[in-house]
Amino acid sequence: MQLLDKLQWRYATKAMDAERAVPADKVERILEAARLAPTSSGLQPFEILVVTNAELREKIKAVAWNQAQVTDGSHLLVFAAWDDYTPERINAMFDYTNDVRGFKNEGWEAYRRQLLATYPGRGSQINFEHAARQAYIGFGAAVIAAAFEEVDCTPMEGFDPAAVDEILGLRARGLKSVVMLPLGYRKAENDWLVNLPKVRRPRAQFVTEVA
Repeated sequence: MQLLDKLQWRYATKAMDAERAVPADKVERILEAARLAPTSSGLQPFEILVVTNAELREKIKAVAWNQAQVTDGSHLLVFAAWDDYTPERINAMFDYTNDVRGFKNEGWEAYRRQLLATYPGRGSQINFEHAARQAYIGFGAAVIAAAFEEVDCTPMEGFDPAAVDEILGLRARGLKSVVMLPLGYRKAENDWLVNLPKVRRPRAQFVTEVA
């Protein structure tokens, strides 16, 4: 119930208080929630950039429909997906898993070979789209964690991904920006949305029980 209450409290904040910064420990817990999120085959094919540099955020704001939350929030999280699944990336995650667990499993190694035989050959666009969907899983975890921490955030797709990639130098790292999440605290007196009821479809129109 506590989590549901926090989710009822959260909304896509339209005005953030530029004078209030989110404490570092809260930001770290939000990031950790995203890091712990599940991903297909455990590959974690995305990274999160935490942008606090004022000059960079001004540049990003200019290519994000001038949405003030980009600069008024204290932290801007940019979720960037792998631009492709390469053998090197796949092997790196499987090797890392073996190192962490301290042993090799033949079933796991057979699965590695299966991915190596299928993913790289599918084409970079299909692979990027798949990786982007994994990024959204982590993004959802971050949104929920922010609500639990009573930190405001604004899910944001309204930006020019190619321009953000250029600003942050993502292409050189084999990444493409997918979605952004400014973190901060609501400035209620300036936010037209803050006191409006949350609108979601009724459960009967949203959930179908298949017995």
